[in-house]
Amino acid sequence: MDWLRTLPDGRLLLTLHVQPRAGKEQLAGLHGEALKIRLTSPPVEGRANKAVIALLAKLLHLPKSAVVIKSGLQSRSKQVLISGCDEKTARQSLLGEGGPAHKIKRNHKI
Repeated sequence: MDWLRTLPDGRLLLTLHVQPRAGKEQLAGLHGEALKIRLTSPPVEGRANKAVIALLAKLLHLPKSAVVIKSGLQSRSKQVLISGCDEKTARQSLLGEGGPAHKIKRNHKI
């Protein structure tokens, strides 16, 4: 399974590996078949989940309401549903895929 795919209804399904309590918030490339995100927020009282939603919404230029955690609310492995964005735009915004260099941006600071 790919880390990002389009569902039949047009929404995107994003697979994440979240590292809470990191030194800084950043995208950290791919971790197996998931996009790795490092967050400074601790995984208590839903703070890391809120940070995931806020970060993805910011990177994709979407309202927070367009980003919903489908599964993994209490896990580092999460599946996130994204509305209002196509797969090509999401890949380019998150990892720079499909651009001229087609390189993965590693340790992209947020």
